[in-house]
Amino acid sequence: MTVKTRQADPLYSPVKPYRSGYLRVDAIHRIYFEESGNPNGKPAVFLHGGPGGGTEPRMRRFFNPKKYRIVLFDQRGCGRSRPHGSLVDNTTWHLVSDIEALRTRLMIERWLVFGGSWGSTLALAYAEKHPGRVTELVLRGIFLARRSEIDWFYQSPDGTASLYPDQWEAFVAPIPLDERRSMVRAYYKRLTSSNKKTAVRAARAWSIWEAATSHLRTDPDEVAKWSRPRQATAVARIECHYFLHRGFFRRDGQLLDELPRIRRIPAVIVQGRYDVICPMRSAWDLHRAWPEAELRVVDDAGHSAFEPGTARELVRATDKFSRTSRPYA
Repeated sequence: MTVKTRQADPLYSPVKPYRSGYLRVDAIHRIYFEESGNPNGKPAVFLHGGPGGGTEPRMRRFFNPKKYRIVLFDQRGCGRSRPHGSLVDNTTWHLVSDIEALRTRLMIERWLVFGGSWGSTLALAYAEKHPGRVTELVLRGIFLARRSEIDWFYQSPDGTASLYPDQWEAFVAPIPLDERRSMVRAYYKRLTSSNKKTAVRAARAWSIWEAATSHLRTDPDEVAKWSRPRQATAVARIECHYFLHRGFFRRDGQLLDELPRIRRIPAVIVQGRYDVICPMRSAWDLHRAWPEAELRVVDDAGHSAFEPGTARELVRATDKFSRTSRPYA
C-alpha cells in the first residue's frame, strides 16, 4: 500500500506523565520509565531508536491519551537511565529482558509494542521471544540488523554515501585511510578511547552523519541536537557497540528466520520510501516474509518518525488498534 499524505501535524496533543521512576534491572543498570495517558487504557510500550537515542515527550503523541496507557522507557545507557552511555551488559537480549521486567513491574499482562528504526529491531526480537505478551506491533523504518544494512549506511560507497557524498566526507574524516576498510571497527576504537577529545570528535561525526540523513530534507535542528557532546557520545558509543557485534544475533537474518513465532500477531509496518538510513528493502523483505502484516509506504518521507506523512500513518495504526476488543490486561 502506497500512501500520500497531507502535511498538517497529525500527532495527538501533548500530555504529561502521571507516573515516572527507575527500575533497577541488575547490579549496574537502572532504567528510567514513565506512564501517561489513561491508567485504565490499553497498554502500549514505545521502543526508541538508536540504539542509544532515548525517549522524549513528543513520543507520547503517537497514541490517543484517552485510549492508551502509554509506557516510555530509556534503554540501558540512554536518556535518563543510569549509568549514562554504559556498554557493560548492554546487548539486545539484556534489553529484551528489561522490557519483560518493566511489564512485570507495571503489572501488565499484554501490551501493544511500538518501535521504529532500532526500535523495530528490538520490537521484533522481543515479540519473537515473548509472543504471548504482545497484542499488536506497530513498526517503522525497518532495521533487521543484517550485515548488508550496516554496510549500506556505514561502509559502502554505493549506499547512503552515494546520496550524501558531502556528509560522508565529514563522517570519514576522523578515520585514517588505512582504517577505512572497517568504519564501524575504526569508530569503536575511538569512541571507547580514554582520550576524551578523540572520543567526542568521533561521537559528533558519527551522530551528525545520522542526523543529517534522517529526514527527506536535512533538518538543521536535528543536526544541532545530536551534535551536543553528551547526546552524541551516548548514541554513537551504543550504536557502534551494537553494530560491531551485529546486534548480538546468532546469525544474519535471524529476525526473519524466526517470524513464524509471531505471524498471528496483528501488525502494521510504516516505511518512508526515501529512507536512506533503513532503506525500504528491509521493510519489503519483512513484508514478503510476513504477508499478514500490513505495509504502508509513505511516498514523501525519509527515516524520521516525525515527518508528517509517516507520523500520520503511525497514528492511524495506533488508532486502529485502540479499537480492538481483544483482552489486553
